[in-house]
Amino acid sequence: MTIRIDYEKVAPAGYKALGGVYAYIKQSGLADVLVELVFLRISQINGCAYCLDLHTRDLIKDGVAPEKLALVQVWHEAGPVFDDRERAALRWAETVTRVAETAIPDDEFEAVSAVFGEKEIVDLTIAIGLMNTFNRIAIGFRRPPQAALSAA
Repeated sequence: MTIRIDYEKVAPAGYKALGGVYAYIKQSGLADVLVELVFLRISQINGCAYCLDLHTRDLIKDGVAPEKLALVQVWHEAGPVFDDRERAALRWAETVTRVAETAIPDDEFEAVSAVFGEKEIVDLTIAIGLMNTFNRIAIGFRRPPQAALSAA
């Protein structure tokens, strides 16, 4: 895969602005592992190799078991591997990411509201939107995953 545009160099102010949103999420109070699991699931849905590689590596550094990582895409079948907050966040991430298909129905909002407070839902939704943006940029400009660069 050949990178189309090095977007960090071409539009550093735009990339820095996205970094500011990421910094906000990091200080929001949402657990880092929860956010990274959401980022991983969104990247699976969108098929972003760069982000899949990045967030898998981050979750491994955070001590998440490989077995749990392997089950992220089927979290709803994994029983107690994911706690209530993780399941609610992953469910919300899926419906928000697929907004064109889901229109984010009331029952999905009610499900996330049963586990998270209003600010947490807003922060989680900002994180979901951010990862969808990063996926589209990385896919659109063909940013290669670190694993591919290491193998070359």
